[in-house]
Amino acid sequence: MDFVSIRIITGDVARLVSFYERATGTPATWSTEDFAELRTPHATLAVAGTRTVPLFAPGSAHPADNRSVIIEFLVDDVDRVHEHLTGFVPDILNEPTTMPWGNRSLLVRDPDGHLVNFFTPVTPAAIAKFGR
Repeated sequence: MDFVSIRIITGDVARLVSFYERATGTPATWSTEDFAELRTPHATLAVAGTRTVPLFAPGSAHPADNRSVIIEFLVDDVDRVHEHLTGFVPDILNEPTTMPWGNRSLLVRDPDGHLVNFFTPVTPAAIAKFGR
């Protein structure tokens, strides 16, 4: 088995894709107006509109309804990402902070309210874990 993606269901695909493109510097690949993907070397963030939900199971997903999952991006310099996002992201929950497990993390909310963590390994153990 291989983990390949996370899909976010949203009421405004263009707005959410625009946020992630700007926040990550990764351009999206659009399949339809209701579906786009931001691909990285290890995983894909898919963004889909509410019209796609009935294709899987009607009523099974609701936009902007998550309060338990954190979407995480490994970045080269979390402090530089913080500078880039300041003034663009209105909801910065935690400025860059070194966590007990060795990552320096920045926690924000995307336009739909999902938690997004940008992090850089900073301790020798964390650096070794991520091959940085």
